[in-house]
Amino acid sequence: MTSRYTFGGDEHIFVEVSEEMSLEAFFTTLSMTNAVRDAKIDGITEICPANASFQIKFDPDVIHPDTLMARLKEMETTASLAEPVLTTRIIEIPVLYQDPWTHETLMRFRERHQDPGATDIEYAARINGYDSVEDFIAAHSGSPWFVSMVGFVSGLPFLYQMVDRDRQIQVPKYLRPRTDTPKLTVGYGGCFSCIYSVRGAGGYQMFGVTPMPIYDPEQKTGYLKDFMVFFKPGDIVKWKPIDRAEYDRCIAAVEANTYEPRIREVVFSLEDFNKDIDGTNARLEEMLNAD
Repeated sequence: MTSRYTFGGDEHIFVEVSEEMSLEAFFTTLSMTNAVRDAKIDGITEICPANASFQIKFDPDVIHPDTLMARLKEMETTASLAEPVLTTRIIEIPVLYQDPWTHETLMRFRERHQDPGATDIEYAARINGYDSVEDFIAAHSGSPWFVSMVGFVSGLPFLYQMVDRDRQIQVPKYLRPRTDTPKLTVGYGGCFSCIYSVRGAGGYQMFGVTPMPIYDPEQKTGYLKDFMVFFKPGDIVKWKPIDRAEYDRCIAAVEANTYEPRIREVVFSLEDFNKDIDGTNARLEEMLNAD
């Protein structure tokens, strides 16, 4: 895996680790950005990790662009030798699939969709070869997902499915973006799932909603009092399908500020995962559900 380094104007260096998303590319990106952060290089003002790339913003009056470029390339050699092990969190995210709010929204925008005669989740199930929506939901929620980056809008996580490449769900975005998407919609585009942190425009297929806030700029939500954005790159997510009654109970707990997400600390080894994907995922789920 050979990274490509380019300048972005006078104040940015962009590093493309890979042209395709993979956990190997993600770990290289994470290792590099962590190394840059730990090095505390004078002149660096911002570090922005992405799915398979990252960008460094710097002050050229403090550090020469060529000097920083050379430093980053040196650091990549060291970072690439690091064992791909991550101490992180696995988080259970409840999802009401086929909810009434995203259904109402998607019906307003069928002329922008590949299959106007089907819902988003019906279309996704069909093109991925599933016999029913229920089978598709079981596949979407059956394995964990890596948070590979957070951004685009504040707090929005991009999630990469932790299964063999031939089992990964693939769904194109809308032909033309919508002008509306409900807050906390669970969406899908390309190989990525996501959660829309705020209401707004969007082009990802809509599968359901979660009652769990993931972004609170006022930091009134109990588990967001220390930081307004819930997710971090490297988090692992496990979707939990819920019914309307459970959704309403979660909403009531959120409004009472008593809702607490299920979170466990785990150690994730990329080497172990590649040796036994299903076994690793099963162990992660066991740790999540441990009392």
